[in-house]
Amino acid sequence: MRILVVEDEPKMRNLLHRALTEEGYAVDTAADGPQALTLTDVAAFDAIVLDVMLPAMDGFEVCATLRRRGRWLPVLMLTAKDAVTDRVHGLDGGADDYLTKPFSLDELMARLRALIRRGPIERPTLLSAGDLTLDPATRTVRRGKEEIPLTAKEYALLEALLRRPGTVLTRATLVEHCWDLGTSPGSNVVDAHIKALRAKIDRPFGTQSVETVRGAGYRIRPDGGRTTSDTS
Repeated sequence: MRILVVEDEPKMRNLLHRALTEEGYAVDTAADGPQALTLTDVAAFDAIVLDVMLPAMDGFEVCATLRRRGRWLPVLMLTAKDAVTDRVHGLDGGADDYLTKPFSLDELMARLRALIRRGPIERPTLLSAGDLTLDPATRTVRRGKEEIPLTAKEYALLEALLRRPGTVLTRATLVEHCWDLGTSPGSNVVDAHIKALRAKIDRPFGTQSVETVRGAGYRIRPDGGRTTSDTS
């Protein structure tokens, strides 16, 4: 197994190199983002241990660049910050897991083993169906170049649908993903919010992307929606 450690602080970089080597991994190191990206272009790694605070290009940008290039190897991010926003930023940018400094080497090894067992899993940083796109990192939704403002629940519904385009999601599934445990799957809350969502992402553009599957639930068309002129 080959690991890339990206850390600008020499002591930490050497510590991780030594610890991972003792665990039997082949380890390469990089001191900044551009060097890390160059190494991933010329060598195949099973995982990356990536510090957030890097010179020239921070870890968030390195991770997002890897995902844009179609590199889906597991990324474990290291951060000295314990802010929720930093963790969310990293995970939305394509990271698989994170550790806050200072951390236990035993925990780092355990998390790394878990990520390597899981292997590369493609997780697009931009969700799309045709010209309808959703960016989880910035929480923006667009139809073509036009940005569409959504409420928090409308956004959550659309994200759930776009993560599985073409798949029918039951009302119970959508309630589980988008509402708290006190919401009954039998209520009309999903139908009401789907109606509001359609009014924003479909009606103004003359499309029908969110389809009702009678007796089952809802799905979003992978092509982003047929035009209303094509419907009978």
